Amino acid sequence: MKDNLNQAKKFQTVEQISAGGAAFRLTDSGYEIALISVGANRRWQLPKGLIDAGETAEIAALREVREEAGIETELLSKIETIEYWYFGDSRGERVRFHKSVHFYLLAYRGGAIENYDAEVVEARWTRAAEAIERLAFKSEKTVVEKALNLLPDFSEKII
Repeated sequence: MKDNLNQAKKFQTVEQISAGGAAFRLTDSGYEIALISVGANRRWQLPKGLIDAGETAEIAALREVREEAGIETELLSKIETIEYWYFGDSRGERVRFHKSVHFYLLAYRGGAIENYDAEVVEARWTRAAEAIERLAFKSEKTVVEKALNLLPDFSEKII
């Protein structure tokens, strides 16, 4: 443990703030959520990305879902903000990232999930229960569980 703390002190910390969404639609078989697969190992996750300069977290969430999942959505509610740490490269230097991600409950309004962007390997609609099993990160599984608890309050807006 002490070695990990000493190692972390050797790296510059970079703050990152992102936004994303749990985008739902209602089908004959129940609620479905838009998931994306990224990377060589095809890790399934919620669409999210960095907030651009001058952009609010809400606008960034709508934009990222549009870019990464190919769909237009309406913002219904904030779900939660998650935080985590990871190591990566920034401008050719190894750094420690402290990332915050604002997640929002979104309702599908249009577009085709097949229209995802180049950084995504695949995007698909997934039944909500299956999505929780498929997601790679425990924190995002929790986001979807919280979103499902919010859905009854917005049932008339999810079509």
